[in-house]
Amino acid sequence: MSINLASIANQLLPGLMDVTGEYDKVPAEWKDIFTTKVSKMAVERSLQVRYLGAARQKQEGEASYADNDSGDRGVYNIEHVEASIMYAMTQKAIEDGLYRENFRPTNLGLNNGMVAFWNAYAANVLNAATTYDANIGGDQKALLATDHPIDSGTQSNTGSTPLALNESSLISGMKNIRKYRDEAGILIDAWGELLVIPVNLEDTAIRLQKTELRPGTANNDVNVIPEVAGGISKYKVMRYLTSDYAWFIKTNVKGLIHTRRVPYATSMWVDEATDTLMVKNRERAGFGHTDWRALHGQIATS
Repeated sequence: MSINLASIANQLLPGLMDVTGEYDKVPAEWKDIFTTKVSKMAVERSLQVRYLGAARQKQEGEASYADNDSGDRGVYNIEHVEASIMYAMTQKAIEDGLYRENFRPTNLGLNNGMVAFWNAYAANVLNAATTYDANIGGDQKALLATDHPIDSGTQSNTGSTPLALNESSLISGMKNIRKYRDEAGILIDAWGELLVIPVNLEDTAIRLQKTELRPGTANNDVNVIPEVAGGISKYKVMRYLTSDYAWFIKTNVKGLIHTRRVPYATSMWVDEATDTLMVKNRERAGFGHTDWRALHGQIATS
């Protein structure tokens, strides 16, 4: 059904002091977390490979150590989804509304509706980070797991028991990131860049990152969080996180990916048979991960 005269009955009468309902918009919160890549495929596939391992000492007259285990490992998939929203408004509703400056096609919230969809869709990568999805593939583990396989064993980017955000757990996570290894078992130069939190943990994040002395104690120890393990002094509130106690450290590894398949576009036309204005927008994109080393996280319950 179109937006018609009955839909805007109060806007046909003079004397309204104001027409409310439009607010400041939540921005695209995912932009600080995901790396954007332009896509030309229906599904983007990313291959994790093993390169050469560490060299070994060679004794006189001995043959050089041969490492022939390089090759393909996990394949990660990011499938694009299509998002769209539209509305129809009769010509009479457009002509007869007395408050067109406050209720017109350009400010009915098309853009905001799309931003809200993508914020929620992107946040789901983190919300579902402990659940393995076979459609994503990769190393056959969830984004957050205690046993990501590499040739020399396994690695963890979460805790077996999720820990609440505090000084000890944050420092432990930052140190853990510094121990990340590649598929051959060689240490990589990884560090934490950004603390990602829900609204509920913002006060905790401020105390942890902005206090000069050690947070939560009466000691005069210096607060080491901005310096230890590469340091982390920034946080990002993601309002679409579903857990009030989940927290994540985004690393310098570019493995959280946003793929742009078809950019946001708005189209507008008039149905000649009914004189109804039709307005629609559309976008195709995807969010996913291509390397678990992009994240350390704890989905705590309290």
